[in-house]
Amino acid sequence: MDSESNRGALLGLSAVRETGVNLNRPECVLSTAAGDLYVSDKAGGIRHILPNGNARLIGAQPGLIPNGFALLRDGSFAVANLADDGGVWRVQRDGAAEPYIMEIDGVRLPSVNFVWLDDRERLWICVSTVRRGDHQFRRDIADGFIALHDEHGTRIVAQDVHWTNECRTDPGGTHLYVNETFGRRLLRFRIGANGDLGERTVITEFGKGTYPDGMAVDEEGHIWVVSVVSNRVIRISPKGHQQLVLEDGDAAHIDRLEAEYLANRLSRPMVYDNHSKRLQNITSLAFGGPDRKTAYMGCINGSSLAVFDSPVAGIKPVHWNW
Repeated sequence: MDSESNRGALLGLSAVRETGVNLNRPECVLSTAAGDLYVSDKAGGIRHILPNGNARLIGAQPGLIPNGFALLRDGSFAVANLADDGGVWRVQRDGAAEPYIMEIDGVRLPSVNFVWLDDRERLWICVSTVRRGDHQFRRDIADGFIALHDEHGTRIVAQDVHWTNECRTDPGGTHLYVNETFGRRLLRFRIGANGDLGERTVITEFGKGTYPDGMAVDEEGHIWVVSVVSNRVIRISPKGHQQLVLEDGDAAHIDRLEAEYLANRLSRPMVYDNHSKRLQNITSLAFGGPDRKTAYMGCINGSSLAVFDSPVAGIKPVHWNW
């Protein structure tokens, strides 16, 4: 089957099940080979869901609003902090937490949206915007950036990104994919030998109702993009071909948001309020299960994770066997 192959028809909502209970804004999720799930928790830490379904909260720190996070080799977590003080925090397994990366070249990091650990154990840091309030949702502002933390320190490697959201490396580790949520585009950067980002390419642009948030990459090199508002999951080939996999949106709500988006009047309630039948404003996706064909989706508004079965396995993340 070639890389442009269609991997099946649009899934119905009956294909979606749930796991986890009493979660608190479970926006981002990671999975491991052992069957553990780790979920960001608005209480200030990471919720660990064990294979038997039991769960415990790791940490609960004042001043920390976790969003994207990475599982590190020593079992601790690097956590993107959405709070105004921002930065990246380190949360230990015993719940202890402290600021980890708080500035770059003497300039304090603002609210950080996402972090990702690649196969070389370099930490990619995504700052969506330096603005606060509703002005950050404008379609004519691109002040987000991407930083890299490696053995040489922390530095900015890409600027002028239109609301930087999740990122992933491709299976070969030669390119970095990045979602521009309010630019409604998927970008790809070439990764240099030293980690610097070079050539910037728009892989695909999204239309009405699609605001790309989370992402994952499968073994065929396709990118799975998750859209807030419309609750869409879209599988995208490296050449930019889009295949809609799942959708649970409200047409009237999407129409309203489109008008406000085009007029640069989007507000947080419009983006974060949920208008759907089943999905609770999905924001991220992690492949798990013994064959990495179980897709777990984080969300903004729900108290559990939505789950569906994928026809293709996700690539093995660096933390898979930790």
